Parts: sequence; C-alpha cells; structure tokens
Amino acid sequence: MLNGKVIPSERPGHMMLENWHPLGVVGVITAFNFPVAPYFWNFTVASVCGNACVWKGAPTTPLTGVACTRLIADVLEANKLPGALSSLISGGADVGAAMVEDPTINLLSFTGSCEIGKQVGAKVQGRMGKLILELGGNNAISVMEDADLSMLVPAVCFASVGTAGQRCTTTRRLIVHKSLIEEVVKRLTSAYKQVKIGDPLEKGNLCGPLHTTAAVESYKDAIAEAASLGGKIEVGGNVVGGRYVEPTIVTGLPHDSELVMRETFAPILYIMPCEDFEDAVSINNEVSQGLSSSIFTTKPEYIFRWVGAGGADSGICNVNIPTNGAEIGGAFGGEKETGGGRESGSDAWKQYCRRATCTINYSKDLPLAQGIDFS
Repeated sequence: MLNGKVIPSERPGHMMLENWHPLGVVGVITAFNFPVAPYFWNFTVASVCGNACVWKGAPTTPLTGVACTRLIADVLEANKLPGALSSLISGGADVGAAMVEDPTINLLSFTGSCEIGKQVGAKVQGRMGKLILELGGNNAISVMEDADLSMLVPAVCFASVGTAGQRCTTTRRLIVHKSLIEEVVKRLTSAYKQVKIGDPLEKGNLCGPLHTTAAVESYKDAIAEAASLGGKIEVGGNVVGGRYVEPTIVTGLPHDSELVMRETFAPILYIMPCEDFEDAVSINNEVSQGLSSSIFTTKPEYIFRWVGAGGADSGICNVNIPTNGAEIGGAFGGEKETGGGRESGSDAWKQYCRRATCTINYSKDLPLAQGIDFS
C-alpha cells in the first residue's frame, strides 16, 4: 500500500528492495487540551499503514473519546471492517501506565507534559518499544526591526490568548527588537484590553476558561512570582471568576529567568528585548523545549537564516505567522524536550511501520558483498 524503494545492488544479478509493513497495535494517549485532533492524526496514519489503535484520552474528557470512537466504529463497520480497529480505554494514570508497559503495544504515541513524557519514554524504551512523544513547548515569536506590526499584533493575540493559553504551540515568549519594544508593548496592551472573556460557545468571546482549578493556581503562582522578581504586569494578572483568568502581559524579566524558562499552561506572555537577529535566535533557542518558533520580518536574509541550520532549533519553524495553528500536511512535532516525535503529514507515516531491507539474488552465482572471497 505504501511505496518503498528499489536500491541498486553492488553485486551483479542482485536487487535490493525496501518494504514497509504494519507494526500491529498502536497505543495513543492524548491530553485534555486537544481531546480529538491528536487521536485522529495518529489513527488515520496508523490505520492506513495497516495497524489497529488503542486510545486513552484524558480522564477529564471521557465523553469526547466515547463519541469519537462510536463515529469511527460506524465508518469502519459500514466498510466491512471491525469497529474494534479503533478501541477506547478510559481511566486515569493507572490505565496509561498499563499501556506504557504492555509489550503487545508496538508503538506508543504520548501527548502530555515534558515531565511525564520523560517517564513514559524511559519505560517504553526499556522494553524496546517504539515511541512518539509530543510534549511541551515554551514557544517564542521573534520580532525584527522591519516587522509589519499590523500583522504581528493579531498573530500574537491569537497565539498567546487563543484556547486560554492551553495549546502546546501557544506563544509564551515575545522577543522584540529593542527599537520596537515600546510600540509593540503599547499595541498589544491595547489589544489585550479588548479581548472578551467568557463562555467560548458564545459568539464574540475570545478567551475561555482554564481546564482545572490547579491550572488557575498555577496562573496565580506565576503572576505572583513575576511580580516578586521585579516584572511589570502590563495588562491582566487577575482571576475573573471561577476558572476564567485575564490574558496577561509581563515585561521587565530577564530572558533567562527561571520563570520565563518554565512553561506555564495559561495565557501569560513574557515580552523581552533583543539586540539583533543573532540575539533573537539565541534567546529563542535557550529553552529546553523545541516545538514551535516564528519570526516576523521582511528581510530574505533573516528568513532563510531563521529556517536554516543555524536558526530556530524547533520542529515547527514559521515566518510571519503565529506559533500555533500548524497545518497537518507537514509533520507535526518538536525537538529537545518536546520529544522528537512526528505526527500527521510528510513522512511521519514511517514511524507507524517496520522497515525491511530485502536483497534478492536472481542469478545463479553467489557473490559476496564488498567483494569478499570466502572460497
């Protein structure tokens, strides 16, 4: 079904082929913030590659998993395939741990925090299983001196405020050329004050609630820590009520502050100055995660250096668009503590297969590779 390669053989009368085969069972553990899309990214590609999937969603989003599994089963059975090719397991950390340790799960795709991802990775690799990790991202947008601010402001608002800052690709750091920082802070502060907070099902509301009370406490702790370290709360910083919080901009903290370097899953944006392009790249790359980065510039020199080997070290490397809203036609995933896994497009399908290199001798001789004489 999926194409391999024909490789020239160094031996006369021989042919080499590369074949791709199903792994068997793919386990998928997804997070609360995207309770649907990541499973479908995995299931679609895994099933095309001939695998069955077992899905465990977040304990706080069980009904989403049930609804999606029923839809998938209806489609499979309508096409005379077993609905159980996409199976659902609901539960807490104990269920996830069982999947991690189960040797019959040939590949485990895990979406979650860096901390838990490290534990999952060690255990799966300990049983020599295959692994896809989609972990955290302390993502940044860099703003060069020639940036189009009319494009930048809505992009930053969407990337930092959308989904109440609870995307793995949310922009959490804004690195601004020193010549523009005052103007950028001014424009963003004005834009943030216009953001409507409330039920995301109601038209016009742009910032919904945080997922749990623990997330609200994390938000409050980060705001208090920022203030104690000398940071300035330019806008926001308050709990509106329940799990609704104000999108917040913080300035005045060093770019390498422990707080800035730590991902807080809430709508908090740290803005910091940079001297030049090289400084922006250095600040962008200094965090432990490497999921998504973007730069706003019109200079070809900056653009191609940014996407080159000496530029951003993230798996998603954008220009003049936000850090979030990735298209699934490309491979989705990140580097460093983001885990190195890839889902969705490009050649990410190869992770859901086992590869076999086949050498076929169609001659009547038995020449050895590298010209070895064993006679």
